Amino acid sequence: MSSHGDPIPMTSSKSGPLSGTANVPGDKSISHRSLILGALSVGETRVSGLLEGQDVLDTGRAMQAFGADVINNGNGDWSVHGVGVGGFAEPDQVIDCGNSGTGVRLIMGAMATSPISATFTGDASLNGRPMGRITDPLALFGTQACGRQGGQLPMTLIGAADPVPVRYTVPMPSAQVKSAVLLAGLNAPGETVVIEKEATRDHTERMLAGFGAKLSIETSDEDRIITLTGQPELTPQTIVVPRDPSSAAFPVCAALIVEGSDVLVPNIGLNPTRAGLFTTLREMGANLTYENEREEGGEPVADLRAKFSPDMQGIDVPPDRAASMIDEYPILSVVASFARGKTYMAGVKELRVKESDRIDAMAVGLRANGVKVDETEDSWTVHGEGPGSVAGGGTCATHLDHRIAMSFMCLGMATAKPVKIDDGGAIATSFPIFEGLMSELGAAIRRDNR
Repeated sequence: MSSHGDPIPMTSSKSGPLSGTANVPGDKSISHRSLILGALSVGETRVSGLLEGQDVLDTGRAMQAFGADVINNGNGDWSVHGVGVGGFAEPDQVIDCGNSGTGVRLIMGAMATSPISATFTGDASLNGRPMGRITDPLALFGTQACGRQGGQLPMTLIGAADPVPVRYTVPMPSAQVKSAVLLAGLNAPGETVVIEKEATRDHTERMLAGFGAKLSIETSDEDRIITLTGQPELTPQTIVVPRDPSSAAFPVCAALIVEGSDVLVPNIGLNPTRAGLFTTLREMGANLTYENEREEGGEPVADLRAKFSPDMQGIDVPPDRAASMIDEYPILSVVASFARGKTYMAGVKELRVKESDRIDAMAVGLRANGVKVDETEDSWTVHGEGPGSVAGGGTCATHLDHRIAMSFMCLGMATAKPVKIDDGGAIATSFPIFEGLMSELGAAIRRDNR
């Protein structure tokens, strides 16, 4: 069942050349953080280009529940009238974060050092995801958590009345954990220090500095050390959200595997902590070029042009690249199905605790469509046989996971037989215009219950 209603079965069929311009939505990671940091500022933050997917809208409602005034001005333009660091009010209702692991974990961090309590829940997928990785470091500040067995939602957090700063080494590459600790550190006196062994997406650090927080970063061969001075007064900002590279991955990858395609995807954020997929595709031999490279709002941006690429080869994806493309492995596995040879992806056990077990979900679905896949706990290998080699004809379970759903819809655009998914409802959480956008490019996708 879809997270917000009845299941939406969908079918994707072999498509003619995809062509045109794909204006994908705003970056989801930056959209979440814009609303949260706007709520923690004093005054009005203006955000244009906000992703108006369900995940981000749930975060906006949560900020309202904590006392901020969040206003939709139309056309992706939003205003957030913040309450300041430490100014969150105790919400009257349970905070429902829907399908969003990013939303719930960042919000938990933002409220963890205020003397209030809040109860969090989500859909079936989110309620099955691990929260101990967040509540364990938040406990060091003095925060208390009470949830279901295994540290799962629904969960109540009791914020620290007298928070203390912490020094925390993130045990796994996770921008969500890092960000939650930094957001909690905002309302703790003194310096909170977060140490990463592997660099992860750095939107939180960039945006904290932009809002006026005192923050320093030291890097060495072994560590990345982020030091945040607590209890600042954040200054409201005007934010232009770049378009989401994780959403851009779908029209880009579809163009690479559908014969004759030529698609332009403009204004894509190419933060080096997010662009691992595009680097990997080019190493495989994809005809993918960056045009009009520039910087906007402190983030590198370019227009991506993707063309059908019949000569792609399988490669070994470096394990240390996983943090920069963790959400893109499902669609990479689709591209790998049409490359020649083996694509080996290691260091990806984090995929097993995303919205679904993404390794298992993709492996089962690809096999159902004639692709050979091997997997271990921390790796998987897709055996590709080149363009036109994938039979299709299978029905794939999406497990309430938007990226699984969109990946299989892209697969069906280049298979001999149509590919079906059991439920595309979760697509709205991150890419609500996916169906219309892909159809305008020439994709043959449909909802089966119409």
